Amino acid sequence: MSERDDSIHQTRRRRSHSLGAALLCALATAACTPDSIGTGVSADREVVGSPANIASLSEVIKASPNDPEPYNMRGTALGEAGRLSRAVEDFTKAIALDPRFYQAYGNRALALRRLGRVEEARRDYDTALQLQPTYDIAYIGRGDLYREAGQVTLALNDYNRAIQLNSSSPRAYHNRGLIFQRQGQHRFAIEDFSTAISYNNSAPEPYNARGISYLALNDLTNALDDFKISVARNEGFAEGWANQGVVYERRGDLNKARSSYNRAISRESGNETAREGLRRINSGRTVQSGSISQ
Repeated sequence: MSERDDSIHQTRRRRSHSLGAALLCALATAACTPDSIGTGVSADREVVGSPANIASLSEVIKASPNDPEPYNMRGTALGEAGRLSRAVEDFTKAIALDPRFYQAYGNRALALRRLGRVEEARRDYDTALQLQPTYDIAYIGRGDLYREAGQVTLALNDYNRAIQLNSSSPRAYHNRGLIFQRQGQHRFAIEDFSTAISYNNSAPEPYNARGISYLALNDLTNALDDFKISVARNEGFAEGWANQGVVYERRGDLNKARSSYNRAISRESGNETAREGLRRINSGRTVQSGSISQ
């Protein structure tokens, strides 16, 4: 399951003797990454969602049909493969076998969220937290739901709690930074984005987000540096190219601005920041404060 800011999290609560060592390694490496921000699917996550891995887990379920853990694992694999409805079924089965399996509630919540079943997802996060009040991943997931619904105070409360429980969670810092940014508290946002980067410097989004806050503070040098790093982390990251274009346009370097905007459009044809920037350049009405892309 590849998302910008999260992945299905499965936690092994007991060793299942039927699972091969290689399978366990792949699951442990790829599925236990709740703080993943990047848009790309790593090789390990592709292994988790592969037909071969799903088939292997199905064999484990046949051998141990009353063990909830393999259902949770296969649900994780199905989620990584984008088969969200099937993932929900497996998480539901795991919960039926063990009603206190809080990780399965958290995993089902994420799958439901991706299916657009937001209220059901929130209820699952609530249940996961009732069962395990220190489950930081559920606070982050529920915080995301609140943030997307515009319930900023509730979202901040959940991110703050997650940070208290697991201070090395880049996703919690990144998403809290997005709230500060929208509130115009750019220095607080920059601090959170910087902390997120210190824990995971491989994803483009925190660099892009920090660049946006630098741009809002008219710090064009640091903004450009961050946008450049964002596309170095992911050459196909259209937002980073578009925002580079905004900086170059503000500096009056229209050739570089045009090149950056074109690169953004070649990667995301509908990127409105880049399209509007090119319209301004082509019409000769460049401005000192172009819009930015998030």
